[in-house]
Amino acid sequence: MTCHDAAMQEVELKFQVPPQARKAVESAVAGPHPARRIRLQAAYFDTPLGALAGAALALRLRKEGRVWVQTLKGTLPDGTGMIRSEHNVPRVEGGPDAPAIDPHLHAGTPVGAALLKVLQQADGELRSVMVTDIWRRVRTTRVPGGWVELAFDVGTIEAGPAEAPRRVSVCELEIELKRGHPQAVVGAAQRWVTRHGLWLDTRSKAELGNLLLRDVAMAAPRRAGEVILARSMSPAQALDVVLRSCLEQISVNASQIASGVHAPEHVHQLRVGLRRLRTALRFFGGSRLAEAIDAGTRDALAADAAEWFRLLGQARDRDAVAGPLAIDLARALSAVGLSGEMPALHATGDEIDPTLVVRRGSSQRLILGLISRLQRGQPTVAAAAVPVASAAAQPVLSEPRIEGPVTSLTLRKRLVQRLNRWHRQVAADAQHFDVLDDEGRHRLRKHVKRLRYAVEFSAGVFDAREVRRYLQGLRALQERLGIVNDVAVGIALYSAAAPADARALFALGWLASQRERALQACRPELKRFLAMPRFWRSRRNKTASK
Repeated sequence: MTCHDAAMQEVELKFQVPPQARKAVESAVAGPHPARRIRLQAAYFDTPLGALAGAALALRLRKEGRVWVQTLKGTLPDGTGMIRSEHNVPRVEGGPDAPAIDPHLHAGTPVGAALLKVLQQADGELRSVMVTDIWRRVRTTRVPGGWVELAFDVGTIEAGPAEAPRRVSVCELEIELKRGHPQAVVGAAQRWVTRHGLWLDTRSKAELGNLLLRDVAMAAPRRAGEVILARSMSPAQALDVVLRSCLEQISVNASQIASGVHAPEHVHQLRVGLRRLRTALRFFGGSRLAEAIDAGTRDALAADAAEWFRLLGQARDRDAVAGPLAIDLARALSAVGLSGEMPALHATGDEIDPTLVVRRGSSQRLILGLISRLQRGQPTVAAAAVPVASAAAQPVLSEPRIEGPVTSLTLRKRLVQRLNRWHRQVAADAQHFDVLDDEGRHRLRKHVKRLRYAVEFSAGVFDAREVRRYLQGLRALQERLGIVNDVAVGIALYSAAAPADARALFALGWLASQRERALQACRPELKRFLAMPRFWRSRRNKTASK
């Protein structure tokens, strides 16, 4: 969607359009003086083993009306999924027939250098691996903060064997910045989401085609990436690094869930991302780090994250009970002569569909709110796109663009104050573990998770070996407490079914015995945690901070 024959950064968000909103969205994009639709027919190229897809590169040759354009795209690690590197080259040779793909046309650009490096190490020649046939309606419009291009796409993506290709339909709205600040795109997106019930999709057409090519129903769940802070960062800079990591985990898993095809692990990883986000907002939003984010923004993000997390909780509880516990319970049922089938869980009458939860307006508002926060320091675009001067100019996860004041109290000392407080909260419950009820043990588990995420966020400013040892103890304790929690959830879910189901009655007795074993297994880990030295108090870390 950007101008040709230039190395650019494409600033864009893409949204899926539900069937019931298709006519309204197309009409709204067309505006009072509808532009004609353009047919875009493209072929995407890769090596036989998918070297380009593995490097997050997309190379295509597209017929735009009567013109052929060769485009190379790459994903920039800014965490928002909003900015991509792009290089377009018009292909005037060959007339109406498609010219041969030529990767050397992108030489001299950062994304072109990445392509040539991948091809040098890859086996096999480039070949067409997927095709798209899209009808696009486009309109450029002025919005608060700049000008954006609205592109409504309808068509198909096709990949797989020529004799039996696999297809997926496309109905999307792309909003691209043409001039102004990147937040202009976010603001426009929020209005379209609110009005038409759209949802963000981080998956490009190339990524969707690659799934078809491999005959894979869904992308792998996205786990949390490593967070690297520097001692010289301000609290605001440090928080931005953490938020980028949280946003990436949330948005990628949410996109897959919103498609309607997902696995329980996508829901789990989305909840992990939401819990990490809530932890970050509390950790950096405390009095010692309050300058990192204003209270209004923090509270709005935290409220949306809490609602989303709560709504997904029921689905996650059922997935947890259907895991290893279910296998062991089925064996126990068979051993006493009962059916090996799992007892029916009590239907609460308010079953939650994770797909619908992700598509909710409040869920989409959270993602867009995070993107807006992270884009606030980006430069204003004066032309159709942002020129890419060099690879060094591309943002990296550990080097946020936002410059903040370096305060008299170092980032490390501020983090230590928060870590001390959260460690003491865990230790207080750990010391009285034997008298805690289910709710108290659940609270302890949540505090352990919160402390673990805070340590992972802070790890870059402390000695790596000592952080690793501390995290090993935390993770071991979290795992044991997780088993206790899963058993407690199982008891709650089976209790309602027990009076009318002999299998459920047996399950309750069996789960009660498992709870005692799980509680017993927790005690050594609790003892180890209480004896574990706090890495931030070590001589090595104290010396490094001076």
